[in-house]
Amino acid sequence: MTLSIMTSTLADGVVEISPSGEIDVENAYEIRETVAGLLADGRPTRIELNMQHVTFIDSVGISALVAAFQLAGVSEVKLVVTRPSRFAHRQLWVTGLLGLFGNPQPFGGAESKQPTVSA
Repeated sequence: MTLSIMTSTLADGVVEISPSGEIDVENAYEIRETVAGLLADGRPTRIELNMQHVTFIDSVGISALVAAFQLAGVSEVKLVVTRPSRFAHRQLWVTGLLGLFGNPQPFGGAESKQPTVSA
């Protein structure tokens, strides 16, 4: 499956990036390039990465998200993940990166199927 990326401007200068499909070694660079393009065109107040239509993301895709986060940070723009698919949410949780991206809840409801740790 291929990756398609749509961008739209929301209220108050917020820009939403909506990838759809798989983010993997073949196309992960497109996420970073999209963020770089937005920052080159102007400075949004915030970038929201809406990941509800991401069906798969591998370690290279996760690295691209971190690179995009850092790139935005250099321009003093906050990048957050919104509405991650359950798969994307799980990958961010497993890698310990949910907090970096704003602790988004998985798309489709707040009921998370993460394991709980008991003492």
